[in-house]
Amino acid sequence: MMRERSIGALAAAAAALLATQSAHAVEMKAGDWNFTVNGNINVHYVNSQCDSSPAAIVTVGGACTAGGDTEKNSSSISNGLLPAALVIGASTTQKGYDIAATIGLYPGISTNDGGSPNLQAGGSSTALGTAGLDVRQVFMTVGNSTMGTFTLGRNFGLFGFDAIINDMTLPGVGVGGALSGGAPANTSLGSIGFGYIYTDTLAQMNYTTPSFGGFTATIGAFDPIEPLLQGTSTPKAAPGFHGKLAYKAGDLYLSAAFLSQKQEGVTDAQDFKSSAFDIGGKYTFGPAQIMAYWYTGKGVGTTGLFVLSDDGAGDERDSDGFIAQLTYTIGDTKLGVNYGESNLDFANSTDAANTPNLLEKNSKYTFGVYHSLTPNLTLLAEFSDVTTEAHNGAENNSSNFNVGAYLSF
Repeated sequence: MMRERSIGALAAAAAALLATQSAHAVEMKAGDWNFTVNGNINVHYVNSQCDSSPAAIVTVGGACTAGGDTEKNSSSISNGLLPAALVIGASTTQKGYDIAATIGLYPGISTNDGGSPNLQAGGSSTALGTAGLDVRQVFMTVGNSTMGTFTLGRNFGLFGFDAIINDMTLPGVGVGGALSGGAPANTSLGSIGFGYIYTDTLAQMNYTTPSFGGFTATIGAFDPIEPLLQGTSTPKAAPGFHGKLAYKAGDLYLSAAFLSQKQEGVTDAQDFKSSAFDIGGKYTFGPAQIMAYWYTGKGVGTTGLFVLSDDGAGDERDSDGFIAQLTYTIGDTKLGVNYGESNLDFANSTDAANTPNLLEKNSKYTFGVYHSLTPNLTLLAEFSDVTTEAHNGAENNSSNFNVGAYLSF
């Protein structure tokens, strides 16, 4: 019904990649209200080959994890880039306003995982374990086709969203991440940190315009979040801000998004400003589709928002990256390949001296085959080759092969 509500369902079920999926598994009307339920379950066998003695590289989500299992080969049965999902929606029209609410619940199947990628204590797969639940979406939308739409609550961000939602590995695995080190996890990396920064789910207040000749614009504020792994939390004097301009015409889609937030350190000298911009799009011609996105940021970091974003003293690190993808559909089978890389620079010479093994570049390529056995069940196989390089020349390499199934409902 409204654009934001459909975006949430799209992210949950990867409908952009699985075009044959039904709209909702359950639709029920009660008075003036419409209730819907949809979601997915995905399960994959993942076999990873990782360096037996990986180098210690300062990063989050690389090719291998230093200090972990020294076995080169590890196997797991897990969710992929997406956890499972159960998305509940309610909508109505009152006094000319379209009103909707969405709650997205994301369970996994890995033992003792708190619902990746949210923060959690480390764990292992043991008896008497349980899986976690990740509540990513709790938001409302209010508006209509004339005035536009307001989105209020916790939902996916704008910066980086179009990159991940169009990543062919969304129903699959892509880069194994923690799975490459044998650790249980409810989500893999896909191409996160290897071509784009994870969009994340953020508490936010947005306004999206009606469509004008295919153009829509979104502007809003989000709850300011702390740099990860940078110590003490501090109050923020102002929210973060983000915006997006999108254009859709036939088989062409283009978008550009930005993000800006002031980071408050423990002292004024540790204050810094984070900003980022991305641009890209996709074009479908017959059975083929090309997709490409590029981003650049200052004080934003890599892999996740504000991860390794500064040197701890208020000096911003620059970052950039891109992902390029080509897919081709033959009957019920889609073949695809993508390549992505993400780069992180030192803040200054002091940063280089203090952290010589800081991540310099993550890169990977993935080959995938996705077969729609039925309109709602996709069988898939992927192979990914992954490299993580540090500024001091250290390098880790891994590869993973996965086969699995993605069921949308």
